[in-house]
Amino acid sequence: MENLNMVPDMDQAYDESLEKIFELLEEKKYFHCRDELLKHNEVEIAEMLVDIRREFDLQRMVVLFRALPKDISVDVFAELSIDDQVDIINIITDPEIRYILDELDFDDMIDVLEELPSNIVDKILDKTPKSERKLINTFLKYKEDSAGALMTPEYINLRKDDTVGEALAHIRDVGLDSETIYTCYVLDRGRKLIGVVSLKSLVIAPDNVKVSELMHDDPVVAHVDDDQEEVSELFTRYGYLAIPVVDNEFRLVGIVTVDDILEVIEEETTEDIERMGGVIDMTDKEYLDRSVWQHVKARLPWLFLLMCSYFVTGGILATFEDAMSAVIALVIYMPMLMGTGGNSGSQSSTLVIRGMATGELELGDFIKVMWKEIRVGVIVGICLSVLNYFRIVYLDKNSPMVAITVCVSMILIVIIAKLIGSMLPMLAKRIGIDPALMAGPMMASITDMISLCTYFLMAGLFLHI
Repeated sequence: MENLNMVPDMDQAYDESLEKIFELLEEKKYFHCRDELLKHNEVEIAEMLVDIRREFDLQRMVVLFRALPKDISVDVFAELSIDDQVDIINIITDPEIRYILDELDFDDMIDVLEELPSNIVDKILDKTPKSERKLINTFLKYKEDSAGALMTPEYINLRKDDTVGEALAHIRDVGLDSETIYTCYVLDRGRKLIGVVSLKSLVIAPDNVKVSELMHDDPVVAHVDDDQEEVSELFTRYGYLAIPVVDNEFRLVGIVTVDDILEVIEEETTEDIERMGGVIDMTDKEYLDRSVWQHVKARLPWLFLLMCSYFVTGGILATFEDAMSAVIALVIYMPMLMGTGGNSGSQSSTLVIRGMATGELELGDFIKVMWKEIRVGVIVGICLSVLNYFRIVYLDKNSPMVAITVCVSMILIVIIAKLIGSMLPMLAKRIGIDPALMAGPMMASITDMISLCTYFLMAGLFLHI
């Protein structure tokens, strides 16, 4: 029971502390604010600074950030969003910038430098040692959203002829400056990756055993130009804590760690959800941090496109105006058929998109997916139609022919919608478009058109109108 109550208690303590900080800020008691902040861990301090910025302004956030002890300020800085990091750097002094960047993990430092204005980056690099400057410039040239942009060069490398004792001594020497020590990378003299060995294997092996006897010589790797989504799929598939990144000649250039890939997974998931909802990618900012105009720009294009698609729907209705006038009862069941078609298509597209995202479904499964969705559509359509037949004839008191028209339309609409819902995401992936675009509003628009056409064609067939 105590564990169940822990999270609410922590949230309450956080809120009470934040409220106290707000009151102290109103009184301009900044050092008291700092003392209150220091009662929390680095993650919570970062969250509080963001809340302070929203409640007050950037200046007060920076004042409190600068009041933190140096060692804590670096950890807090690493937990902030890239936008907040850049805003802080644009205000603090050059020595403060230099200290923060020196203490950050290499990959986090690269993320910050990528977002800074070029004049500030040049100023920072001018005061950076030549060897480090060359490495930084190399990493800054990697394509955004690629494995190269995600990786860090801070890894532990070993030689295959090293003994376990020598390897462990090397890990003790350089481990503090490495991103991870749990996996070590075995390189030849040309820095080509020839194997990986886990810390566990080294710790439990005798000191005189060679690394070559323990290493796995066929490691899973990513290439520098691989898209970050492909890299995240490797982590999901194999469950590793880190994956080596190699160039075209299989030289090890860095590693991607699981903490970075978790951010990628969150970003990709957010992007897919936004696209499924008809929103242009806004993953770089939180909801409350976006201006009204940014929200408008993200939503308006898709709404405009979808509105235009409904012109087609309106045209279909106009074409069959005489049919609707002849049998008014047809109009009553249009919303149900359109809604069922849209929901059926969305169900299929959601499952297929998820299957492709997890690697369960490949483009080669196209025919299998189509055949399965046809069978599902037939069964679902018949079940819904049987229920609707009794409703239309016995509750609504309409003629059996109207009921047959609606029920046959229902079966066909469900089958077609499920086919389209499963087919479009796979076709989208085949031509290089994000499958998530083929779900949500887009799917509803397409199935609405098909539902109306199918309905009125069946009305013409069965009711002769």
